[in-house]
Amino acid sequence: MTAPVILSVDDSSVLRRALVQLFAPYDCVVQQAADGEAGLVAVREHRPALILLDYNMPVLDGVGMLQRLRLEPDVARTPVIMLTANAAPEMLARVARLGVRDYVVKPFDGPSLLAKVSRLVPLRQLPAA
Repeated sequence: MTAPVILSVDDSSVLRRALVQLFAPYDCVVQQAADGEAGLVAVREHRPALILLDYNMPVLDGVGMLQRLRLEPDVARTPVIMLTANAAPEMLARVARLGVRDYVVKPFDGPSLLAKVSRLVPLRQLPAA
């Protein structure tokens, strides 16, 4: 069984590194993209099992990426968890209409993010070295 790919799309390299570390104990591959345009390229290239998507980014924001992702039949159903510092009800309603499976408010709690991810992607812990 191949390890699931999780794609982190966020303009913060610090946050992307934190996600790589969070998932390091699990049998998965974390790919990274710094904006929505690069995220769309990475989705087509890596076919992730899940996308962790920042809401507010330069070049193409999370909503723009989601809108374009949903138009591509091969990847339109890829589950997305939105990472956002903005938990305003109108923003959450907007991304829910685009099919976001869940959201996490930044700064996030590692165990709760892992729990949300594991509901969508099987996470198998690696044996201790």
